[in-house]
Amino acid sequence: MAMSCPLNRYLLLMAQEHLEFRLPEIKSLLSLFGGQFISSQETYGKSPFWILSIPSEDIARNLMKRTVCAKSIFELWGHGKSPEELYSSLKNYPVEKMVPFLHSDSTYKIKIHTFNKTLTQEEKVKRIDALEFLPFEGKVNLKKPQHIFSVLEDYGLDPNCIPENPHNIYFGRWIADGQRELIESYSVKKRHFIGNTSMDAGLSFIMANHGKVKENDIVFDPFVGTGKASRKNQKWRGPDENIRANLRQYGLEKYYLDVLVSDASKPSWRKGTYFDAIITDPPYGIRESTRKTGSQKEIPKGMEKCPESHVPVSLSYHLSDMFFDLLNFAAETLVLGGRLVYWLPVYIPEYTEEMVPWHPCLRLISNCEQKLSSHTSRRLITMEKVKKFENRDEYSHLLSDHFLLYQGHNSFREKYFSGVTKRIAKEEKSSQE
Repeated sequence: MAMSCPLNRYLLLMAQEHLEFRLPEIKSLLSLFGGQFISSQETYGKSPFWILSIPSEDIARNLMKRTVCAKSIFELWGHGKSPEELYSSLKNYPVEKMVPFLHSDSTYKIKIHTFNKTLTQEEKVKRIDALEFLPFEGKVNLKKPQHIFSVLEDYGLDPNCIPENPHNIYFGRWIADGQRELIESYSVKKRHFIGNTSMDAGLSFIMANHGKVKENDIVFDPFVGTGKASRKNQKWRGPDENIRANLRQYGLEKYYLDVLVSDASKPSWRKGTYFDAIITDPPYGIRESTRKTGSQKEIPKGMEKCPESHVPVSLSYHLSDMFFDLLNFAAETLVLGGRLVYWLPVYIPEYTEEMVPWHPCLRLISNCEQKLSSHTSRRLITMEKVKKFENRDEYSHLLSDHFLLYQGHNSFREKYFSGVTKRIAKEEKSSQE
């Protein structure tokens, strides 16, 4: 989409990890803070430089207070594919937009940032000197400047084929940095208690951002797990104690409500209980079991078979059943506009987009892949509630044309370990040779 107002352009410098998660995160956060994702770029791929049109600097700052996928954001004053194009673009930038940051009472410094190439100090000085045509009237302060300006040069993504000249050059005023340091601060390695399914800190923040979680929201995880961990001379601890200990470690215990021990497929919530977001990592049957307590829920009369395929509904509890229970629970308990964010394990050779569970009350927002092995991956699915739940919606998946495809998830465990067994056998054969 073409930008309607070039004066609202911002440059995002993105991190080079979790590539598939970056665009949904930025879109979700902009929507959360009252903005809209507008850009002239047709694709984002692996490029670390994104040009966006954002309504205000306040929204840009709020975005950076939450994102873990973006490193920094700049108010973009000019860009081009060569120094000449950059200088021409800067000369066309309205002077009245520059003056508040370049007046005689201000202090500033200019930084040179290159992606995929290292410059000498002499080369950096030359680039700074070439900007002398800009109306800088303030004083240079390298330690504590009021304003920081950056020249950013993009030399592509291939470290084995670095071009002599950059593909693109940008100049802008630094606005804010993202929250990349949180990944290290909340690293699983630093927690008092961990389990074999503990979520990576970076992915946890990404999930919360995809879910548009904001202050004072009530967020539910129906698969919070046992939280078991032990130390010498210490008994096994339950989820409530361990979660409190981890939150207390980071000074976040005040945000914790409670743990309810129940079957996630048959929750104990009263009608009218609503959540702002449901964010969870369900069991795949690899490191934890997938099972359902109690008797199988009775299927309404007339729906004992899938109308399209005439395949009887299984009376055992499979992976696909768990996901349909999760979607139904989200459709019933989320507020309108609330989001469900969960991981869906897939066997790559058989995966198609039609295998993502569907529900009439939920709209698919994003579908991002994280590779687990050469033949398996898990996909972070984000859905938004767009319709009030009705009783007839509970079994709508039985009417779906993709019902048989959904059931393909049920053999994920067998396919996962089949691949592991083949890999081990191959490695053993190679070592013997």
